[in-house]
Amino acid sequence: MNPNILPTEVILTHPRQSLGSVQLDWTPQPGNYLDLEGKTYAVLERRHRYQLKLGRYHLHKIAIYVQSAQRPVEKTLVSGRWVIGDATCRYNARSEILRCAVNPESLCESCNYYEKISDS
Repeated sequence: MNPNILPTEVILTHPRQSLGSVQLDWTPQPGNYLDLEGKTYAVLERRHRYQLKLGRYHLHKIAIYVQSAQRPVEKTLVSGRWVIGDATCRYNARSEILRCAVNPESLCESCNYYEKISDS
């Protein structure tokens, strides 16, 4: 097995069903997006599956739990990671999955609740 290729089972969280197995050349983290068969999914959780071989455990495959999603249009780089929305707003959740605490569905540019964080 190529060490750069991860056998990955993709599991939809609701309704709970397996979407199949894929070979990924990157490590899916919660908050990442995955395109599979023309649909986009947000990765919510990752679990490792190990197998005992010759008295040692080896990574056998990964299971990722996903939900159907759209890729965010607004992203901000904060401390080396991408978060959804405008991180200069006081109400931004600073998350890869959730945009905002008070208005999670709308874009930041048209939000009535926008409050710039003071640089004190």
